[in-house]
Amino acid sequence: MPLIDPVTTNTGSDKTKEWQNKLVGKKLGDAHDEITFARSDLPKETRIIEPGSIVTKDFKPDRLNVHLKEDGTVSHVDHQ
Repeated sequence: MPLIDPVTTNTGSDKTKEWQNKLVGKKLGDAHDEITFARSDLPKETRIIEPGSIVTKDFKPDRLNVHLKEDGTVSHVDHQ
């Protein structure tokens, strides 16, 4: 099986942009509004990464990683 380089692999870039547009600057909560996105509407393969969290380095191209700032708003997302 060939090795996959997550830096140069373009897997998920359109999906990443779509989720970036939906989530960046919002908080995660129970319902949708102007400043909140419902956690229940995130894909099944989602990992919420809070500041200082320790995460595994395994590569799953369909997993959405949602990175939060200290105040709980989404700073960025990626697929890996």
